[in-house]
Amino acid sequence: MHIRTLLLGSLALLGCQGAQAYVMERELFNYDLRLATTPTRSMAQGLVQPNASSAFHGGLDATHTSGWYFGGWAPSMGVQEGSMPQLDLYAGVQRPLNGQLGYELGLIRYSHPGLTKLDYTQYYSGLTLLGSRFGFAFSDQPQRYDGNFLLDLALPRPLNLDVTLKYGGYRLNQPALIGGNTVQRFGDWSLNLSRQWAGSRLQFSYGDSSLSGADCAAYSGNNGQCESLLMLRAERPLF
Repeated sequence: MHIRTLLLGSLALLGCQGAQAYVMERELFNYDLRLATTPTRSMAQGLVQPNASSAFHGGLDATHTSGWYFGGWAPSMGVQEGSMPQLDLYAGVQRPLNGQLGYELGLIRYSHPGLTKLDYTQYYSGLTLLGSRFGFAFSDQPQRYDGNFLLDLALPRPLNLDVTLKYGGYRLNQPALIGGNTVQRFGDWSLNLSRQWAGSRLQFSYGDSSLSGADCAAYSGNNGQCESLLMLRAERPLF
């Protein structure tokens, strides 16, 4: 408890730096240390990304030359009205076996000092194989269980196409009652295709879930909305 309090206090100093991102990096023996006001690490091939829920947040990350890493991230210091302190502690290992194969394993403990009933653990893994990336994450939250899978393919010539597929499965501990129907399990998925063309990046995105109509009131997944959403996008730098 004292360690958590001290870490939260030191991270608050980072949070006071303001909206501008701040990263301090140092090497200490065989460790690469990072102290930052924004997350410096994502896990499971980008499937797991720390979030910031207030203007006061910060984190410490340490990586050993062997591939082992650990750290802490405080997305909220609880200093704003209506917010609560949160401290996320993580540890894992990430090793590239060679240029074509690599793996990652780890876990995050989401803790809320003074409200332990909200604490939960997320387990994650990642795999890189021949230029393709796979990620998996599972969490046992107080009111639900979440499982997410990520597949990222880089298709070579002549397509030169980046394909990202994400699927999420969810189970509520207490079924949601909506208009006489009960919803306890649901899933969602999204597909993103992107390609460089004539100096621009073209993107095609599609997302949907297993819920529809009034049942969407129970939806809380990865997508921006419950029912199907199709989006086309083109980006081109001006300079």
